[in-house]
Amino acid sequence: MPAQDRSVDLVYHFARLQLPRVRLSCEAFRRHLERMYQVAVGKMPQLERKLYLERLYAVDALLAAACLEREESAWEYLFAARAGQGEQLLLDALRKRAARLFPRDEQRQESAVADFWGHLLVPEGAGSLPILARYDALRPLVPWLIRSFQNWHISRLRSPNERVETLPDDETLALPTDLIPSGPESLPWHEVFREAATDWLETLSEEELLLLGLLWRCRLSQRETAQLLGVHEGTVSRRLAQLRERCHDFLGRRLEQAGWLSDDFSHLLYHEMGQVLLESPRCSLHTLGRLLANRGLNVPQESAIP
Repeated sequence: MPAQDRSVDLVYHFARLQLPRVRLSCEAFRRHLERMYQVAVGKMPQLERKLYLERLYAVDALLAAACLEREESAWEYLFAARAGQGEQLLLDALRKRAARLFPRDEQRQESAVADFWGHLLVPEGAGSLPILARYDALRPLVPWLIRSFQNWHISRLRSPNERVETLPDDETLALPTDLIPSGPESLPWHEVFREAATDWLETLSEEELLLLGLLWRCRLSQRETAQLLGVHEGTVSRRLAQLRERCHDFLGRRLEQAGWLSDDFSHLLYHEMGQVLLESPRCSLHTLGRLLANRGLNVPQESAIP
């Protein structure tokens, strides 16, 4: 048996151990995995199968494949999936995004979630793919679905009077092919960025984590943050600017070391940083609460997980 075939078998059986109620056959998994690989190659033409299998989110690949095969147990797993540190259900996370897209319109919010969920398996038109069939398994499924939900509805809001093709998913937006090095060293850049961003968070002091948490987690303004911490607003602004500059320098160096060929990685920063912050234990509400408690303060009541 070829080495790659053995690798796929190992991926399949590992994923089945994590999702024991999913009964998708190994043959069907192989077929879907090949399709996912072709989706990835469409974004990264130089991506080799070996590297793809090394970077693959195996459990999510099996879950997506089984959902496309309409396995009821797989859909049960997906309905029970949770998003981010807040451990909210996937559907609740989608409803929160819908509330931000369509404020004060509960009926439209509900229909937005229902429409998206329905098109996970059903293409929008002839020649198009169902949303779930566009997943390449190179990032966690739940964050990808949340981002795809947002992109899908933004595309409709931009062109309400004509048939609209779904926007590319965030990996496409974050992976300009002219910036990807050719050859076997090519990497999924969103993963490189996320690893670098996670490492950067480890370099922050508790004071810097507190500042980031209040501004991002609790969505306080610079003025509100300054009032809570008992410092001048200009101090908060200056510290934030220093933090932003250090972040940009750190991430820029890491991407350059990995072979990034451009000075501009703003699209990666825009599409990936929020999820990194959401998933990092260093930026959790629990950590923020501890840091505030050390100062005799409480987490602001209006804090919310985005």
